[in-house]
Amino acid sequence: MMGISNAQKSAYNILTSVLGQAITIILGVVIPRLVLVNLGSENNGLLSSITQVLGYASLLEAGVGLASLQALYKPVAEHDEASVNAIMSATNLYYRRTGIAYLLTVIILSAIYPVIIKSSLPYGTITIVVLISGLPGVVNYYFQGKYKILLQAEGRTYIITNLATVIGILTSIGKILLLLLGFGVIAVQSLYLALSLVQMIYIDYYIRKNYAWIDLTAAPAYDKLSQRNSVLAHQLSGTIFSSTDAVTLSIFCGLSVVSVYSMYALLFGMVGTLLSNLAGSITFVLGQELGINQKKYGKLQDSFELVYISLSFSLFFIAYTYILPFLKIYTAGITDINYIDRALSVLFVVIALLENSRLSSAKAIHVAGHFKQTQWHAWVEMAINIIVSLIGVLAWGIYGVLIGTIAALLFRANAMIIYANKKVLHRSPWKTYRRWLVNLALFIAVTVLSKPLFAHIALDTYPRIILWAAITSVVVIPLFFVVASMFDRETYRYAKTLVTPYLKQARDKLKGRSRTHD
Repeated sequence: MMGISNAQKSAYNILTSVLGQAITIILGVVIPRLVLVNLGSENNGLLSSITQVLGYASLLEAGVGLASLQALYKPVAEHDEASVNAIMSATNLYYRRTGIAYLLTVIILSAIYPVIIKSSLPYGTITIVVLISGLPGVVNYYFQGKYKILLQAEGRTYIITNLATVIGILTSIGKILLLLLGFGVIAVQSLYLALSLVQMIYIDYYIRKNYAWIDLTAAPAYDKLSQRNSVLAHQLSGTIFSSTDAVTLSIFCGLSVVSVYSMYALLFGMVGTLLSNLAGSITFVLGQELGINQKKYGKLQDSFELVYISLSFSLFFIAYTYILPFLKIYTAGITDINYIDRALSVLFVVIALLENSRLSSAKAIHVAGHFKQTQWHAWVEMAINIIVSLIGVLAWGIYGVLIGTIAALLFRANAMIIYANKKVLHRSPWKTYRRWLVNLALFIAVTVLSKPLFAHIALDTYPRIILWAAITSVVVIPLFFVVASMFDRETYRYAKTLVTPYLKQARDKLKGRSRTHD
């Protein structure tokens, strides 16, 4: 396995990502429902808001992870073990400092968070839940973060994905049993902490077995991580997007409103996570190719962008179509707050499209290492998000917070597209804008044209929703890809040349097996 090609690594990454995400989705939708029914909207909002708050603590990493990943691409591609060890040594030292600082931050947060939020839950409960929820992060930074970075640079994301899937399954099953048996939120979070320790032990074992040459005592190459402070601006902005909404709502509107927010964020976020994992499955190829062949990299980037944007719009169309029918069943019997809101579904799908469809441009910036040049984009985005959200929450509550996120995303998405095309790919940004406009026009057209059809379909049970979502996927995903390819035939033809040999190889293997059985 250690000698497999980049194409095979990408295939493994994509396959494990899709399977892992499918399992995560199935189990992930069960637990919030049980929390709502057994513990109420406040506890569900508490768990969601704590996750967001701890996102701020993760900023202590100060960009080391992404800076290390970008620095590792070239030496990994060239099999330069000495350089890899020097970078890993520096990364290890930074992560150890981060682990200690993270622990102190979690302790401080556990003391002050119960004071600043609107909640009727006991102070002690919130404090303990924050502590337990934060400790897995301490474990990650102090012990295993550096190894995950190495595996990503090597293209072995599937190792992390497989492990995360197994741990996720065990955690979900355990949480379900605990909730059904009447245990509270503290016990539920304690299980996640215990399994995080198991994950740490396995990653350490895998690295020792397969990367015996890794030497963390090598002279650290701090200069290779010189961009970590520039990366911080980008990570800070990302953390603002993933946490500001829930934190603002918990302070100004209460945990029950956070619970409503978390339901929409959960369902759209599952699609976003799937897309992000798929992108991460092949990012190492882009990163390694950029340092070797600029022309080929440009063609690979185009192929990736064509497929990724089309897939984003098609999947979020499906999510938007079925989220309200699903929530009507999912939240049936929950009377402490209303979860069904068409305006929220519209705002969330706009956010999802802006955030995920810009990812191809973000990847170009990241693999090129242009963190310092674009950090002002992140600061402006962050300022827009905070200012508009704070004004909006006072005027329109949850809608105002989402409008703040959309305003910031509109700025950053355009900034990313323009910069990535002009400075990294050395061309006009019109190519990317055209892909956006084609998919957006199709999204609107399919939404309008399908509305009368769905008005006559009863989506009142889970099996019906699953069946119709599957039918919609079979029709809509190819439709978006075909239409996008019609407007970008050159990129389509190149992408086809990349895929065809592997499809032929797969067909030949199937034919060989068939003959053997005959």
